[in-house]
Amino acid sequence: MDLYFSPLACSMATRIALYEAGADASYIEVDPKTKQVLRDGSDFRPINPLGLVPTLRTDDGVILTENAAILQYVAERFPDAHIASDNTTDRTRLQQWLCFIGTELHKGLFVPLLDRKAPADVHAYTLKKYLSRLDYLNSHLEGREFVLDHFSVADAYLATVLNWSMATPMIDFKAYPAVVAYLERMRKRPSIARAMAEELELYKAEIARHKAAA
Repeated sequence: MDLYFSPLACSMATRIALYEAGADASYIEVDPKTKQVLRDGSDFRPINPLGLVPTLRTDDGVILTENAAILQYVAERFPDAHIASDNTTDRTRLQQWLCFIGTELHKGLFVPLLDRKAPADVHAYTLKKYLSRLDYLNSHLEGREFVLDHFSVADAYLATVLNWSMATPMIDFKAYPAVVAYLERMRKRPSIARAMAEELELYKAEIARHKAAA
C-alpha cells in the first residue's frame, strides 16, 4: 500500500499505525503548498482532488481519504497489531475518540492557531471556545496510560495532534499536566519516536525548500 503524507501533518498518525502493525508500505511525500508528489514532481490532486493527506492507496488500488477512516482501515487490516477494538462498545468508543481528536482538537483548536495568516482575534476566539476540550482531555487522561485501555490508533492520532503544541505557545500546557505527561510517554514509544524523528528531518527539508523558492 502507498501512504501519501506531508511531514508532521496528521498523516503521521497513519505512519505510526503502520509501524505498529509492521506493515509493508511505501511512504510518498506530498508538498503541502505546491501539491506536488516529491519523488516525480507530479500533481497530487488527480489522486485526491482536495490535495489533502493522508491519502492511502490500498493493495487493491482503492484510494482512501480522511484520517479517521484510514486509521480504522489500517487497524482492521492488521488485527494482530491490536490497535483497534474488538467488541461493539469498544469500537464505538474508538470512533468517539477519533471523532473528538479530529473535530475538536485537530480542526477546532490547532488548525486556527497554526494558521499564520489568521488575525489575532481569530486566535483569541479559538482559545476561548476550544480550551475546554483540553480540560476534558486532561480529565480523561488522569490515571490512564492510553486513550482506551490499550494502545490504539486513537493514540497514534492524538500524539500526532498534540505534537503540534511545539508551534502553539499561546496555549499554556502547564494547566494540563495529564496531557503533557501523556505526550511525553507517547514520544518514547518506538513507533512514535521513529515516525517523529523521520518526519522532523523531512519537515526541515520542506521548510528549506520553501524558503529557497520564495
